[in-house]
Amino acid sequence: MTPVLADLYKRMSAHYGTTHWWPGDTPFEIAIGAILTQNTAWTNVEKAIANLKSARLLAPKAMLACPDGDLEAALRPSGYFRQKAVRVRGFSRHLIDHYGGSMARLSRRPLAELREELLALHGIGPETADDILLYACGKPIFVVDTYTRRIFSRHGLVPEDIKYHDLQAFFHEHVEPDLHVYREYHGLIVWTGKDFCRNRPRCEGCPLAPLLSSRPAR
Repeated sequence: MTPVLADLYKRMSAHYGTTHWWPGDTPFEIAIGAILTQNTAWTNVEKAIANLKSARLLAPKAMLACPDGDLEAALRPSGYFRQKAVRVRGFSRHLIDHYGGSMARLSRRPLAELREELLALHGIGPETADDILLYACGKPIFVVDTYTRRIFSRHGLVPEDIKYHDLQAFFHEHVEPDLHVYREYHGLIVWTGKDFCRNRPRCEGCPLAPLLSSRPAR
C-alpha cells in the first residue's frame, strides 16, 4: 500500500476501529443486502432484511415460492420494492438453476468470470456485483461507491468525475489484493463518508481533516 493510502487507512482505523463491514449472518443475506441497498440508506435495508427473516423468506427457494405481494411487502422499507423483488428473485433463480442454491458453489468460480456472470443479471451493476464478490464470495476486489469518489477527490488523489472502473483500478494498483484490507478499507470509507464526508462536508472531528489543511474540502 502506498504511504498516502496507508496514512488514510491508519487514520480512519484509529478513529473507528474494526468495522466488520459488511453486516450479515450468511453469504446469501449479504448478497441480498447488496441488492437492496441500491438507492437507499442501510437502515432501510436492515428493516427489509428483518422482515424477510421474520417471514422466513431469506432463502432462495422461499423467495421464489412466496406470492409477489408478500415479498414486496417485506421489501417495502428498502424503497423501489417492486423492482427489488424482481432483482432478488432473479438472483435467487440464477443461484438455484446454476449452483443448486449454494453460495459456496457460486463462490468457487474464478473472480473475473463470476463478475461477468453477476453483471449479466438484471439490476446488478458494478458496485452491487463487487459487493457480492468481496463480502459474500470472499473475492479480493475493491468496491467503489459515492463515498470513495468523494473522499479521494476531495483529498486531491483522483479527479472528481473519475469513472468506476478507473477508481477501482487506482486501488488495485496501489493497495495489495488482501481480502481483509479491502473489506476494512471500504468499510472505513463508508463510515467516514456517512459521518463526515457528506454532500456538504462536516470536517470537524473527521479523522482525515488534518490532511486537508492546505486543501479545503469542496
